[in-house]
Amino acid sequence: MITTRDINFLPIEEENRENGVQTHFEEFKIYQKRELSHRHALQLFSKHAFRMDSPPHDYYHISRDIICKTGRLPLALEVIGSSLCGKSKPLWNATLKKLDFVPIQNVHHKLKISFDMLEDAQKEIFLDTACYFIGEENIHPHYMWKASVISPKVEIFVLSRMSLIKVDGNDRLSMHNLLKDLGREIIRQEDKVLEKRSRLWSPKDSLDVLQNRKGTENIIALKLTGLPKEHNFTSEEFSWLPNLKLLELEGGNLRGDFNNLLSSLKWLSWCRCPSDLQAVNLCLGNLVVLKLSDSKIPENWNGWGPFLANRDLKVLHLMRCYLLTSPDISSFLNLRILVFAEHCPESPQIGSSIDKLKRLKRLEITAAIVQPSKFSQSPHFDLCIVPSAICRLKNLSILKLEGQCMRELHPSIGDMASLMCSSLVHCYRLRKLPDSIGKLRLLLELNLFNTRIRELPDSIADLKMLEKMKLGRTRIRELPNSIGGLESLLDLDLQCTEITTLPASIGYLKRLRRLTMIFSKMRELPTSIGDLKMLEHMNLHSTLIMELPNSIGGLESLLHLDLQQTMIKELPASIGYLKRIKRLYTYGSKIREPQKAIGMLENLETLEYHGSGNVDMTWPPRLTALHIFCDDPLSLPRLPSGLRLLEFNGVKYPIEQPLLSQLRCLPELILCRWELREIEFKQLENLHRLVVRGCKSLVRLSGLSSLAKLESLSIMRCSQLIEIQDLEEMESLEKLSIGECSSIERLPDLSKLLKLRSLFVRDCKSHQGLPNLPNSLEKLTIVNWSYMKRLPDLSKLHKLRRLSISHCKSLQDLPNLPNTCGLNVHACPKLGESRAFREFCSRCRESNPRLCSRSPPMYG
Repeated sequence: MITTRDINFLPIEEENRENGVQTHFEEFKIYQKRELSHRHALQLFSKHAFRMDSPPHDYYHISRDIICKTGRLPLALEVIGSSLCGKSKPLWNATLKKLDFVPIQNVHHKLKISFDMLEDAQKEIFLDTACYFIGEENIHPHYMWKASVISPKVEIFVLSRMSLIKVDGNDRLSMHNLLKDLGREIIRQEDKVLEKRSRLWSPKDSLDVLQNRKGTENIIALKLTGLPKEHNFTSEEFSWLPNLKLLELEGGNLRGDFNNLLSSLKWLSWCRCPSDLQAVNLCLGNLVVLKLSDSKIPENWNGWGPFLANRDLKVLHLMRCYLLTSPDISSFLNLRILVFAEHCPESPQIGSSIDKLKRLKRLEITAAIVQPSKFSQSPHFDLCIVPSAICRLKNLSILKLEGQCMRELHPSIGDMASLMCSSLVHCYRLRKLPDSIGKLRLLLELNLFNTRIRELPDSIADLKMLEKMKLGRTRIRELPNSIGGLESLLDLDLQCTEITTLPASIGYLKRLRRLTMIFSKMRELPTSIGDLKMLEHMNLHSTLIMELPNSIGGLESLLHLDLQQTMIKELPASIGYLKRIKRLYTYGSKIREPQKAIGMLENLETLEYHGSGNVDMTWPPRLTALHIFCDDPLSLPRLPSGLRLLEFNGVKYPIEQPLLSQLRCLPELILCRWELREIEFKQLENLHRLVVRGCKSLVRLSGLSSLAKLESLSIMRCSQLIEIQDLEEMESLEKLSIGECSSIERLPDLSKLLKLRSLFVRDCKSHQGLPNLPNSLEKLTIVNWSYMKRLPDLSKLHKLRRLSISHCKSLQDLPNLPNTCGLNVHACPKLGESRAFREFCSRCRESNPRLCSRSPPMYG
């Protein structure tokens, strides 16, 4: 399926197009998306303009007129409605008049009406985000805008309320594609001449302006990343850009005398910066944000001087930088964010002077979980104890020390009065929390995942504002009764722990919404579990629980219940009281016949069915995903008409015509553990995703060419499979996964699959190597290809962004890759990466059962 606003690339006959007649080849059909109905358009507009489902009586007629003028386009209704929220009636009338001059089909002009209503500072933030900061953490450009005398908190709030910018749950900036296009179109309309525009986001355009000395004082931002090859830039080239505020570089170097150049630069992002900076007299006196990544920085690096010349630097962010020594940051008294991410320096010098950074709000030191192969070792801070100097940072609100070797926290951590988030993930040696942890009265999140903490101090109950606590993969055997004092707790994660039961005080966590106990040793739930009236998600996957208490029916807000791989044989009758529940998973449990009460769950969308098919079963009315675990699909009750996903598990008999006729509109199908030698696909013309898994008797797949809309195909653990017919003809395929199909001698030519973006190959015994690959490929993953010695040249796959290779024992050389492609190598001894066990690698876990038994799988 292709969604587009421009059909010019489609093979439509020109003469017919002029006559307004839509013709097409047989390979595709055109569906014109209809506008919203008047009722739904009025409701959507009212939600944003008045924060209710319908307009007030005195605004009804003008609301109706605005809806008509927008052509009932959802985004225009949302943006214009949000822009008018709380505004005076004269402004409403003025907006309506502007819409009179905009053609119905011109979406950009409608949206630009809201842009024109913005103040100058809001316009700057909108345009910067559209050109550069989509997906960026909000806090980083926040400091750049603030240095430009803009109040980003206020302005982003206004832009969010106007639906022009969104800030997601991870505090990252996002924007609708139409709004991004609008912002960039506004820049294009600044001037027909490229170099007279304010922002250049296309690396090709930026390179052209720079190398041809066409820069002007209008240009304030350049992006020079993702170019086919690296370039060195001279001081003369930058001399034409006196007002440059933002610069993004990738590779290359700076050469020449930069005296009095780049003096206005506030943001510098440089991926693969040079180990020997060749610029002379470079002084970035107004730099606010410095982000370096994927760089090898030697001892006494000559870049620190010019880059850190500004004492008002607010953000220093180093990602995957191989540092022999850490920079001296003790004099940067205005630093707010300091990050050493993934590749961390060997020297712990930071601990002795960091207490001078009195205004520091965020400190992150995270060790690399995935090590590079033969290219470099990745040293990290060897913090045996959190230095007391860090604990003297009274303004610190976020502290992340992840993957470090520290054994304990300094007791003075309780003095960090402003701390709101503390993450100690993967600190394997950490065994104990000090009692002073209870003094962190503002703490909202405590993450101890994958540490050796054995118990929680009773003072944990003093954290009255704590909302998230992650204790997964710790050594904790029981929770203190005082945990009931965490009155603000929303999320409690106990996965992969030794905890066997919960204290009765768990019922006092009145605000708890998520309770995760997956792979824990939990054996029973207390009756008080029914007191958790706000609980929405409860995950008991792979626990030792044998029955649910009848009080489970008291979980009136429950949406998601996972009982997979448990010992539960029967659901209590009170399960029928869970009127809001949407997803119920029971795969691998002892439940064999569904209770009739399940049919009463009027909001249930996902169900796992274990019946023989002869039970008097009434499907819940809103069921869209059904997982069936019985060997004879013909004995099932008639399937629900609104299914979006269907899984058959353990089928012994072929699916016959009556059942297939019910599946013509099905978009997703999973076939697991079938005992058939051949599967032929037919009458599934609307199928978008197909999974064939664990069918050990399967020899041949056929009829794939009839699945004209299939986008994702996964074939796993089919050890007898010899042939996959017509795979090379599946032109709509975007994602292909083939694993543990040892009888397949060679993979077919994939070069004709022009939409294929992801290819995953695992446990392939083929001697033939990789087939021809399409230029559309973005991600390639190869696991345990035993006989493969070399990979082909991949440098022409310009869209390739990620190559992951693991457990390829014969692989001798790495291929040529595009400059923009990231590389992840693991357990390939001839490439210099031979570590035997990595807990995050599924292949490692399967081949090391003893280690696997001590270290349960990751699900966090």
